[in-house]
Amino acid sequence: MALKINEECICCDACVSSCPTEAISCDDPIYLIEFSKCTECVGYFKSPQCVEVCPVDAIKKDEEIKEDKSELTKKFKLQRGY
Repeated sequence: MALKINEECICCDACVSSCPTEAISCDDPIYLIEFSKCTECVGYFKSPQCVEVCPVDAIKKDEEIKEDKSELTKKFKLQRGY
């Protein structure tokens, strides 16, 4: 599943600097994760770094967008030019 940032977001910027794919940007009034860029850190880390650093637990799985690890790996490889 994809990740999304909910209304608990305090716009602290911690997730932006932790994202290896630069998939997170400031949107009004909360931050936004760009689905097409987000690999949930597959290929980079064992777990999504944005979730790890969020001080208010505002990043959750998006139940509407289903992705499995193979799809995330494919996205990672495309981004890296493999």
